[in-house]
Amino acid sequence: MNIYEMLALIAVGYTLKFLIRDRRIFQWLSFISTRFLLTLFVFGNVAGKDLAYLVSIKTVFVYVILIIILSLGTSYLYARRFVKDEDWRGALMILSTYPNAAAMGFPIASLFMSDITPAILYSTTNSLIVLPLATFIAAHYSSGKASVRRSLVKALKFPPTAANLLALALVLAGMHLPDWFLNPVKAVGWWSIPLLLIYFGSIIDLRDFRLRHLLEIGLFRSVLPFLFVFLTLRGTGDVYYAILVEASMPPAIMANVLLAHYRLKAGEGIGVTVVLTLIILAFFTALKTAGF
Repeated sequence: MNIYEMLALIAVGYTLKFLIRDRRIFQWLSFISTRFLLTLFVFGNVAGKDLAYLVSIKTVFVYVILIIILSLGTSYLYARRFVKDEDWRGALMILSTYPNAAAMGFPIASLFMSDITPAILYSTTNSLIVLPLATFIAAHYSSGKASVRRSLVKALKFPPTAANLLALALVLAGMHLPDWFLNPVKAVGWWSIPLLLIYFGSIIDLRDFRLRHLLEIGLFRSVLPFLFVFLTLRGTGDVYYAILVEASMPPAIMANVLLAHYRLKAGEGIGVTVVLTLIILAFFTALKTAGF
């Protein structure tokens, strides 16, 4: 799916919300896409990997870890010192840590490289780590900062997270499920992506947009990771461009789905995500035009 298809689906969702007044239809759309289809998509993609694949990513894997630590760590320290609203603290950390590495990252990476395999490796590795992490943060802050045990239980009740961990356990155990099973699972689960984009468009409302929130998320999600990769991995080659692009992506649609699911400032998160997505798209397009 390219950038134009992604934007078109978001526009479809935004238009439909004015044509369909019954919000229950969109709630069912969210339920089906996140609880069922996304669960299949996550499980099929992760369970299809093997240990040799995980070992082969090397530099990409290291930078996934470093970027997650950088974004989560700096946003946590900032939120603890300067953010009084507990709900926005949780939302800030989730939006800062969970990038749109696939739907947005792949098309932008293709601007700079013909083979986007390193970008796919980054996105896959990132998803393995950040989905359960972000779900735990959302569950923790939506529970009024309940105990770690209660937050973990609540996080595991989100089906894509449970599917992610189950599939990873199978990979680490050396169990490879047959393609005749995995391929249909992935094919059906893939439909979660367009449906999530339509749902995302249906809940866009810039009335809750705050410039301060844009600056906060923009700093921790895009600016700091971009500068870190640029300064520490400068050079040519597909791995460099893949990591630079993927590490700088705006918040994922899934991050906002988590906010909506756990009732954590979803309106503010969506407004920031929309505006930051357009800024990042314009930024990398300008870099390509300038011959970067």
